Amino acid sequence: MSHNTFSQSKPPSFFEQFDTSSINQQDKQHFLHPYQVFDTFHEDGALPIAAAEGAFIYDSDGKKYLDAVGGLWCTNIGMGREEMADAIAEQVRNMAYASPFVDMTNIPAAQLSAKLAELAPGDLNHVALSCGGSTAIDTAFRLIQYYQNCRGMHQKKHMISRVNAYHGTTYASMSIGGKPGDHPPEFDYIQDTIHHISCPNFYRAEKGISEADFLTTKLGELEEKIQQIGADNVAAFFAEPVFGAGGVIVPPEGYHRGTWEICQKYDVLYVSDEVVTAFGRLGHWFASKEVFDFQPDIICSAKGLTSGYQPLGATIYSSAIHAVISEPGRGRCFAHGYTYSGHPVACAAALKNIEIMEREQLLEYVQEIGPYFQQQLKTLSDLPIVGDVRGLGLMACVEFVKDKDTKALFPEELDIGKWISNQADARGLIVRPIINLNVMSPPLIITRAQIDFIVATLRDSINACLVDLRQEGHF
Repeated sequence: MSHNTFSQSKPPSFFEQFDTSSINQQDKQHFLHPYQVFDTFHEDGALPIAAAEGAFIYDSDGKKYLDAVGGLWCTNIGMGREEMADAIAEQVRNMAYASPFVDMTNIPAAQLSAKLAELAPGDLNHVALSCGGSTAIDTAFRLIQYYQNCRGMHQKKHMISRVNAYHGTTYASMSIGGKPGDHPPEFDYIQDTIHHISCPNFYRAEKGISEADFLTTKLGELEEKIQQIGADNVAAFFAEPVFGAGGVIVPPEGYHRGTWEICQKYDVLYVSDEVVTAFGRLGHWFASKEVFDFQPDIICSAKGLTSGYQPLGATIYSSAIHAVISEPGRGRCFAHGYTYSGHPVACAAALKNIEIMEREQLLEYVQEIGPYFQQQLKTLSDLPIVGDVRGLGLMACVEFVKDKDTKALFPEELDIGKWISNQADARGLIVRPIINLNVMSPPLIITRAQIDFIVATLRDSINACLVDLRQEGHF
């Protein structure tokens, strides 16, 4: 994989302009971070990132890290692409902004919408553009309400999601999400019309149950929930093809097709949250149809859509939905959207990103390199606190347990995932800690040598943590 399209590495003099202590002080005093943990943040602060190139990031002191998180599931084509910078700059010079409201558009937004309709499966031919994954989900939520009202189904407003799902951080999208840690008591959530069924994580299944029986139970649970609420009241089912922040959980084979068939049976819209899985993460533009054999009514995407170069989300929905909401002679107005919907600079970045992925055949590359990534990570399974190594494509998770036989977890306050990620940081590797997990989603350009570094460094980090755990009496 050629890296000659990336910007040149920064010389040591570049980092001399930064005063890390001053940056940390400014950050602590003024920047409220997403998911900031107040008790530890004041003490530990944050790692200031100053530069990025390819799969690597650099802190303000010039230390280099392999970013196995891919930013936040998003730096798919790698950072520092000169032609991305050129495309963004050219669009800024030509036209940095144009209002998207009512009867005005811009060329990149129109072109991108047409491209997404071409790439998306089935009759997903219509696109609402927003600012990211959360707003893409929020737009789907409002579109569903609008659609049901347009067809006279005013009571059909209940939504079903799953425990451990992550769907964003707006009021609606966080309510749809089902991660317990994302629902602290200090926040409020929609609770009367949003429901959650259990997570299809076979690793955590009841001991002795077969995967086939586990699948049957999970499908039955969805159908029972729809019947309990009343099919005439259930509007949509929200699901990630592969759980992202919930722990890279790949449901049993047949789960997606089975849940889709149940939704079809009861006239329930299927919203596939592909904010993480779209644009190459699993080796396809979209995973719903190509990987899991089901045709959603709505796909939400973001992240890899621009590879993180610009904030952009897309809610791609069916012609069947559009025919209902746009019925002629009704005098309707879709009173929803954002100042930055279809932002021309973000759309230009997305178009260039897709062009690069097509030209460099990154989808095919992921289909080749993904199995190697998964196989190498599974070699960590011999370590005494590694309970499960799971994933698909370039999504992966290592789950840490105190007892491999019982699958018992370490106490949550121990924050074992963070303990191990701190060891990895010190060795030049960034992984994402989520309590008892280390999650990875490296750029799609990752090489075999870089994968080997990830696995070897993670092994060293886990072993170093084991020494500390034993010395402190935790293991």
